Amino acid sequence: MLAGIKVVDLTSVVFGPYCTQIMADLGAEVIKVEAPGVGDAFRWSGKAPASPNMAPGFMALNRGKRSIALDLKAADDLAVLHALLTEADLFVVNVRGKALERLGLDYAALSAAHPRLIYVHCVGFGQDGPYADLQAYDDVIQAVTGTATLLARVDGDPRPRYLPSLIADKVAGLHAAYAALAALYHRERSGTGQLVEVPMFEAFASFMMLEHLGGQTFDPPTGPVGYARQLDPVRQPFPTADGHISIVIYSHDAWDRVFALLGDPEFIAQERFNEPGGRSLHQTEMYRHLAALTPQLTNAELLRRCHEQQLPAQAVTDLAEVIDDPHLSATGFFKRRVHPSEGPYFEQAAPVRFGDCPAAERLMPPQLGADGAAIRAELIARGKLV
Repeated sequence: MLAGIKVVDLTSVVFGPYCTQIMADLGAEVIKVEAPGVGDAFRWSGKAPASPNMAPGFMALNRGKRSIALDLKAADDLAVLHALLTEADLFVVNVRGKALERLGLDYAALSAAHPRLIYVHCVGFGQDGPYADLQAYDDVIQAVTGTATLLARVDGDPRPRYLPSLIADKVAGLHAAYAALAALYHRERSGTGQLVEVPMFEAFASFMMLEHLGGQTFDPPTGPVGYARQLDPVRQPFPTADGHISIVIYSHDAWDRVFALLGDPEFIAQERFNEPGGRSLHQTEMYRHLAALTPQLTNAELLRRCHEQQLPAQAVTDLAEVIDDPHLSATGFFKRRVHPSEGPYFEQAAPVRFGDCPAAERLMPPQLGADGAAIRAELIARGKLV
């Protein structure tokens, strides 16, 4: 898909590396530029089997890339980066603007020499707002977008809490990936590169507030913020005889079917549930009664009945058991590979498939600076570096 596209990746942790890994999965050549000695901070995000700088988080986000270690405060190493940029289609960075300006790596400094370069700046906050120069990490963005108050709205515990996922980083990385692809398409038509700014705050605010702006969508507001269905404390996985199950009942007739398969069709036949809007008005009561009925069946029996009735349902799987899911096993989602330094590991497949472009086996996550000598030699051979 992106064969022939060259990406210089000056990013770390999750936001930027997720974007550039998607580029690599699509066939782009990605050169990851890291600081000597330490490299990407995510190299140290957990226990690695052999090398302490090859942590699980780094392994998950950096397949398909080559690594070169450059001290950008050193003239010779900075020259190597400039040589790489002479051939690059995309320069993806998550360094703050003032630091880039000091190094002469801001878009204004580079665009004259590289008019076709697409410069994707992964920032914490939009650069035209009062938060422009502030640092941002996932926790900070969950806090400022109101995400940390969602669980309190569901369970009544007033403490703000983070969702236990680097969800803001990952969402912003996806925004950066589609933005980079759109800019590449624009360049194909216009011949020119451009600056693409991807602020994590705005990206995640958009993601969360699509449904949770709620009644504030209108002026004046028609109700409170939040999507009531998602915030209903009773609409949780239902208990069964041997676990828990998720059943999504979305349509009017689905409620009839679920209570029929649980042996209580009389409950949903009551008049108050069949008046116009009645099922929306009494949704919490319906969920509560459903949760009282599901423990009479096992996960397997309830799943069988739900699937027979075309009701979306799946058993709750423990996080540690996802790797053994039969569907993911059948589709080859977790692929066992053998890393030259870390030994056997599991790589997650790219989730998107293209009928005309079969997935190719990508480079394994690189050791820090592993490709530096080869990259320098290639630049010298092509006359880009003395």
